[in-house]
Amino acid sequence: MNFIHKNAGSLLLVLLALVTGCQKKEFDAYYSRPDNLAQPIYQQLQSRGNFKHLLALIDKAGYKTTLNTAGYWTLFAPNDEAFEAYLKTRGIQSIENISADSATALVQYALVYNAFKAQTLGDYQSNAGWVTSAAYKRRTAYYDFVYTENNRKLIAANRNGSYVSSDNNNKYLPYFVSSYFNTQKLSSDDYAYFYPGVTYTGFNVAGAKVVNKDIVAENGVIHETDKVISPLPSLDQYLASHPEYSEFKKIYDQFLVTYTANSEITARYRALTQSPDQVYVKNYSSTLAFSPNNENFLKLQDNDGQSDGYTLFIPTNEVLLNYEQNVLLRYYPVKSLSQLPIGIVTDFLNAHMWKTTVWPSKFATTLNYHGEAARFTSTDIVDKQVLSNGIFYGTSKVQEANVFHSVYGHAYLNPGYSLLTRALDLELKLVVSNPNLRFALCLLSDATLTQAGFAWNTANSTFQYTAPGGSTVIGADAVNRLKRLLNLHIIAYAGNTAPDFSGEGIIETYDGEYIRYNQNKLFAAGSAETGIVIDSFKTASNGTGYYLHNLLNFSEQNIGKDIEKYATKSSDPYYRFFQYLKSSPLYTAATGAIQGVSAGNFYTVFIPSNAAIQTAIDQGWLPSSTAPSTSEDIDKVSRFIQYHILNKNTVVPDGQKTGSFETLLKNSSGDAVSVRISGQAGSLQITDARHASPNANLVTAYSNVLSNRAVVHQIDQFLQYQY
Repeated sequence: MNFIHKNAGSLLLVLLALVTGCQKKEFDAYYSRPDNLAQPIYQQLQSRGNFKHLLALIDKAGYKTTLNTAGYWTLFAPNDEAFEAYLKTRGIQSIENISADSATALVQYALVYNAFKAQTLGDYQSNAGWVTSAAYKRRTAYYDFVYTENNRKLIAANRNGSYVSSDNNNKYLPYFVSSYFNTQKLSSDDYAYFYPGVTYTGFNVAGAKVVNKDIVAENGVIHETDKVISPLPSLDQYLASHPEYSEFKKIYDQFLVTYTANSEITARYRALTQSPDQVYVKNYSSTLAFSPNNENFLKLQDNDGQSDGYTLFIPTNEVLLNYEQNVLLRYYPVKSLSQLPIGIVTDFLNAHMWKTTVWPSKFATTLNYHGEAARFTSTDIVDKQVLSNGIFYGTSKVQEANVFHSVYGHAYLNPGYSLLTRALDLELKLVVSNPNLRFALCLLSDATLTQAGFAWNTANSTFQYTAPGGSTVIGADAVNRLKRLLNLHIIAYAGNTAPDFSGEGIIETYDGEYIRYNQNKLFAAGSAETGIVIDSFKTASNGTGYYLHNLLNFSEQNIGKDIEKYATKSSDPYYRFFQYLKSSPLYTAATGAIQGVSAGNFYTVFIPSNAAIQTAIDQGWLPSSTAPSTSEDIDKVSRFIQYHILNKNTVVPDGQKTGSFETLLKNSSGDAVSVRISGQAGSLQITDARHASPNANLVTAYSNVLSNRAVVHQIDQFLQYQY
């Protein structure tokens, strides 16, 4: 029995061994590396024979194992000829003379995460999926760590205005493929602008040509290049390393760069270097368009740096210093940028910052942070570079920002006009700084607005107004009053010729009220008696700024009171019309209010001359008594008055408003009865409901009387309605 059991056990072991051996062979056959599978990147480079220098650097950088076994990479591989040119250009005797750190940088910058054939490099990996022909960069394995600037150990911000410790701020490698160029409507000239002498082939990487593309490897794709590409600097690094732009960098550093100690990075740095130094994050203010040291673009999506980058246009030192003195500081006795409000400094910097890529052929159509195109020609560009996180243009002129060169700039840049600037900022900044519009802006100094009762309430960050009687309002009431006052000092006009205030006339202001002018003196409804003298003026890119020693004021009294001023004596031009008005149920004598005329709306009152009123009486349009007793005559007077008032419209003899206009009168069906207005500058004719052609003209001497959002005119005939 023992013998049988022993032999049975031995037989079982043999059978198990046979079965196990068969299973292992099947497992190995199924899971072993296929014979037709491409070799890993490292072996591919070895087998091709023209990457000896690159392989030596890979070994020195410690990337042999990575590229021989693992990962999923795109390698832009310079061939031996490219490296020989690289060594010769830099005076390096051999590859062995390249340090391990430099070797690591060159290898890492040539390595792009994920494997991409040439056909898909132009596609953008968005969160929602692939966007074809929308990418020109890829994130590399290379990133800068701690560096020294101004004797301080720093690490760059990796977000706009902040830093995230889990992000290494990897650099991007730019490439230029035909699919992207065609979609963006770019040409070989856009490439040649940055890389003169390098032929654009439809597949270039920085300043190199791809001479052999889509070499497939087990762990990625290789594209052979004819040049070695060193890690490109960021915009921040390029600016810091070029002293010809040091004055611009000084503005960043003085006003909008902060340094924040970072304990986590400090600990890593000390462990690596045994240095006791503290490491600081270099942050650019979040009020800027972007942080020039941020390699990540906006990071609204993980890979958005593939599809876009930043652009800086930076003037050289001499150009910048001249602009500072003659533009930014022209109203300051002490010519120092420290005198400027931080908003002006920020606006100046942002005018030179584009939160997108500005290609050479797209200057006129690509907008900066202020929404303005690049106002440069090719002759203004003295330096052009494609960098790791954007494009850098060195310039021989300054970007002339709208906020500085428009009529808005006359207030904005002058410290004595800060209240006016704040007032414009409420709603009108973008309007009066628009270079495509034209404005006459009456400039009101802080002293003038203060004397008028306005002030900035710092505690509430709003305006306040103190009335002549001493009562003060803060917020909405003060702001609304100021807005109306401000609009009275802004005139929009067409063409390139500003209003000629040396003559005589009437003109519409920005919100629809009117002012008169006569021999460089301006008159408004609330300052119609004395007028305001124009002291001087200065031109701007979109109009003219006029300096006033006092402000124009609006009227707050009802229209009837302004009519009454010209109707006290029987010889006064409005006398007979007013006699009917003041006795009418439409009129409130104590306040001068006219029924149907509501606050905040615009009106025009046509007052027939005394002789025309007599004609209306003779023809039965008015009763002979100015205080009729019958309801029929009372209604007749009311209809007569209503038909002589345009409802919610002001017209003057400037030729700007013609056509049909409703009056306050409504017919028996409840529809407004209209008149027709025609005319040109200096004249105005009215056609009433019963005539086919104009039957009334202005009496110039007693017209253009300014009132509360209204104008009063005298006409030589009365208007006849159809009721």
